[in-house]
Amino acid sequence: MIKPAVEFEISDDEFCLVYRPRDGTSWVYERFARGDELLVKGTFHLTSRDLIGGAVEEVGNPARNDDDIVWIEDDRLVFAIAKAEGEYFRFKPEILGFETPVLLHRDARPDWKWFSAERKVSILGVIQSLSLERIVIGGPEPDAIPIGEYERLLNQFPTSHELRRYVQARVGTVVRQYTEPAVDAEALLNAYVDKRTVASVPNLEDAFRQFDVAKYAFALDRLRAMLANEAGTSEAQWQLEIVEIIQLLNPRYIKAFTEVRLWDTDASTWRRIDILLVDASGNVDVIEIKKPMGKPIMLPVLYRDHHLPMRDLVGAMGQVTHYLRHLNRWGLVGENFLTKLFSADLPSGFRIRIINPLGILIMGRCNTLSEGQRREFEVLRRDSKGIVDVITYDDLLARLQAVLNQLRSGPVLSAAPAVLPSNSS
Repeated sequence: MIKPAVEFEISDDEFCLVYRPRDGTSWVYERFARGDELLVKGTFHLTSRDLIGGAVEEVGNPARNDDDIVWIEDDRLVFAIAKAEGEYFRFKPEILGFETPVLLHRDARPDWKWFSAERKVSILGVIQSLSLERIVIGGPEPDAIPIGEYERLLNQFPTSHELRRYVQARVGTVVRQYTEPAVDAEALLNAYVDKRTVASVPNLEDAFRQFDVAKYAFALDRLRAMLANEAGTSEAQWQLEIVEIIQLLNPRYIKAFTEVRLWDTDASTWRRIDILLVDASGNVDVIEIKKPMGKPIMLPVLYRDHHLPMRDLVGAMGQVTHYLRHLNRWGLVGENFLTKLFSADLPSGFRIRIINPLGILIMGRCNTLSEGQRREFEVLRRDSKGIVDVITYDDLLARLQAVLNQLRSGPVLSAAPAVLPSNSS
């Protein structure tokens, strides 16, 4: 049975590298006698001082100078490359060629591919180039790379074929600026990488899911309580609480400002917007919040076989539309004015932008609408979408409940099934 050229074993609390040179061991001894090191797999820098066991016989001098070593012919050389330290083996820095500490858990059972890639590339050397404080593989340490994940990394380490594909893709990117090559090298590279790698869902929200569940559950309960006791809340307080729920459902809005001055170029006078929303890019939108007052959003009577929206809805939509028109006409002057006005409450250098602002209108109930009323309301809502987004309080309840249900059910990201379930028709 052919034995591998490089393998590992544990001896006297040392992690050892066993090397079987293809052309015998004499040339290795000669190299050591000259004071040269032996580089194995482009990763391990070995010298005569690291030899142990039956590979050498010491003569008189405990300092183990090369001149006092008698070489013994053997088919293998054993080097101590790491020493036991608790549950780990700590690699000698001079063996790996860098000072970053490397610890390997005792349960690991590595082969040479754990440390060396194709073309004699040191995998540990690549990892330490990321400027880590230390490299820990396996075991209970908080910064340890799990053995399973490390093996997955090895399987995804670039091969020489992948490197050739990468070079082709880089060249193809330049060539395509002047001509159209027959081979799409970038597509070939992406297809090859996709075959070799397995994308894993990071599940970043897992650590915060309990907090998010509590947050959305509180908001849902609070909205239900407000709707049940509408008369007990002032309009100003109502608006402030609803806008917080809107920001919760729309995280892109980082700030809301109340009673914002707005220049009316038609009447050459100042007006006031109840609430102006600012997103993370500085864009502004207008939100108008009306208490539901127990009124359905559509009138029950028919006009020429159609249900009409209640008058308050038409008026509120017109009000928001006028605010949007004034903002658009204000333009760059308005941007400069609002940037200065809000500067104390926004990050340094943050700039307000007025670019096709949208309107959001929160009002009314739709839970008691008939099917005909609901269809007419959806027609009205979709006709105005992109200018004014009309949201009822029942919509808010449904959205909060949907988010809460999803948070309780698990991660927000899942791979789509490749085929329909067997019980689907």
